[in-house]
Amino acid sequence: MKILVTGGTGFIGSHTVVELQQKGYEVVIIDNLSTSVKEVLYSIEKITGILPEFHEFDLCNEYLTAKFFDNNKDIKGVIHFAAHKAVGESVEKPLKYYRNNLFSLINIMQCMNEHQIKNLVFSSSCTVYGQATELPVTEKTSIQKAFSPYGHTKQISEEIIECSVKSSGIKATLLRYFNPIGAHETALIGELPIGVPNNLVPFITQTAIGKRENLNVFGNDYNTPDGTCIRDYIHVVDLAKAHIIAFERMFNNLSKSDCEIFNIGTGKGYTVLEAIRSFEKVSGKKLNFKFAKRRQGDIEKVWADTTYANNELGWKAEKDIDDMMLSAWKWEVELSNKVKIRHKA
Repeated sequence: MKILVTGGTGFIGSHTVVELQQKGYEVVIIDNLSTSVKEVLYSIEKITGILPEFHEFDLCNEYLTAKFFDNNKDIKGVIHFAAHKAVGESVEKPLKYYRNNLFSLINIMQCMNEHQIKNLVFSSSCTVYGQATELPVTEKTSIQKAFSPYGHTKQISEEIIECSVKSSGIKATLLRYFNPIGAHETALIGELPIGVPNNLVPFITQTAIGKRENLNVFGNDYNTPDGTCIRDYIHVVDLAKAHIIAFERMFNNLSKSDCEIFNIGTGKGYTVLEAIRSFEKVSGKKLNFKFAKRRQGDIEKVWADTTYANNELGWKAEKDIDDMMLSAWKWEVELSNKVKIRHKA
């Protein structure tokens, strides 16, 4: 069975491709490589023994997207990751985010409709909740005003999908996941930011390895136990597995509605300082960090109630914060070793 994974060379996409291939699915990837590198394909091949089919183009290009679907009529489902995702950058460049994240989705759904491709798993986000008035958030928690253009694009995307399934034969599953971190156990794939990282954990590991002089902790005056933001961190492999379970639920006609929504997290919230302490414990490295002013677009605290996903999907996160941090550190060390080998050569 052939599955299209958009953004499949990215952080979450690449781990999902590995899980799909290990379960026997044929995977085809579309990625414009704006935030990833083609070498990830060969790392996937090392893990699974299979080099996934790859197409490099921008899904915002309506002609190229339509041409791809015309030439790939045997696709049975789409897992859609391709989107810009940096909260801070979205505040600085909102039109970039609205154009990329919405046009690509519309083009994909139009082609799915034309070619009668019935199953869509959409990469959504806990940012759709804004700053929730009650914690933890459930799938029925009211949607608040988004704190960033990125979060707003996820809100709009969900609305586009929910409206579209009503007028087509498409079924969709929206996975609202929280903060993916960590790396594959082989240390062959992981989070690979281009330039300065926008997410906490790559900044932690790059500081520990010596790539960065220090780590900025944005805000220490939030209404939390230690003044820093609280997030629900989830291991990227646990997250990847949720996508396969969600797809198979739709494909086997087990969905209770044409558009289902699930929170994908651990159900536990950690402050930034707690995450740092976890990293220091498992790595044996003391981090050089300093407090900086709050970053525009960041919410104060959020973590998931995962009861519905646990009971309905039969999925549950297995790895804890220490597992996540250790795998991220092993990945960073492996990257550093590769650089040293290149320099020696």
